[in-house]
Amino acid sequence: MTVDPRDILILSRIPGIGPGRLRALIGGFGGAAAVAGATPRSLRRIEGIEEKTASSITSFFRSRAAGEAARFADDQQGRSERAGANAVTLWDEGYPAALRHIYDPPPLLFVRGTLCEEDGRSVAVVGTRKPGSYGLLMAERLAAALGAYGITVVSGLARGIDSAAHAACVRGGHRTLAVIGSGIDVIYPAENRGLAERIASCGAVISELPFGSRPDAANFPRRNRIVSGISLATLVIETPPGGGAMITAGMALEQGREVFAVPSAISATARSGTNLLIKDGKAKLTETVDDILVEIAPHLVTPDKARRQKEPEDLTLFERTLLDAFGDDPVHIDRIAALTRVAAPDALVHLLSLEFKGAVRQLPGKRFVRL
Repeated sequence: MTVDPRDILILSRIPGIGPGRLRALIGGFGGAAAVAGATPRSLRRIEGIEEKTASSITSFFRSRAAGEAARFADDQQGRSERAGANAVTLWDEGYPAALRHIYDPPPLLFVRGTLCEEDGRSVAVVGTRKPGSYGLLMAERLAAALGAYGITVVSGLARGIDSAAHAACVRGGHRTLAVIGSGIDVIYPAENRGLAERIASCGAVISELPFGSRPDAANFPRRNRIVSGISLATLVIETPPGGGAMITAGMALEQGREVFAVPSAISATARSGTNLLIKDGKAKLTETVDDILVEIAPHLVTPDKARRQKEPEDLTLFERTLLDAFGDDPVHIDRIAALTRVAAPDALVHLLSLEFKGAVRQLPGKRFVRL
């Protein structure tokens, strides 16, 4: 069945008609015009439409509100066209397949960028807005590794873990989807506008909310059901026990999806939600990307002996010497200089070159980590 997004926009303006009833009305009548011409008796045959709601629907289409709803729909479609966005309905072939099967799928998604068949194999990466350097590092490493295996990374464009995961995919040219809790013309936080533009070029920015919708607190829990619903699995990295990422993990479990968590330091109580998920048996302890792949795409898991660290091919002798001094943890510039017997100022020059080549990253406090 083909459904005009305009019909969904009009029906969404009827008081008391949420996503569930809207889906039922579309399924029963096919569009707004048929609903407008329906009798109260025929409306009551639709699941979830009782006498009071049927009366509200008929009254709506006999009032000025119906004309206002039509103008609202026209305005939304015009804004969507000007923004270079598409409106994808639940009944379209291009609607995300995994999302279609959750309890409460949104009837309409505004999409800036592209959705593709490959997004059917995706993992959500979520966490706190105030991560430590370890959390940021793990978000970048795991998101980049997932992307390198052709897994689409989904997140919510928030500060912290979300932004780190998206940015790692953008840098690597991998697909990533950002599901936001505002209209796709209202990017929040504002400093992520540039990141949102880059995401749209190698993935998509997605919202179920109309253009102009503000990032109100009530929007984000419902946004989270889309983040987990689009994905085969959800990976949690650093979150307080009451954080939004815990809500996303809970929704993923309700949707029958896998949940993974990177353990946090036991002293980091403000980020201990991941440890609670693991301790309660709700999430699988995750150290490497293979811990995720073995569950959702076991054919991609590489034997340990065959796995190799990907390095730039144009390394100088000094750069390779410095790179070989790294382990898994961040290292201070003075420690690198001592291990390699290269003067700290010279080591810094070569490390900055390695950072430009994508082999290392500089962290606060003149510490570096191998990517």
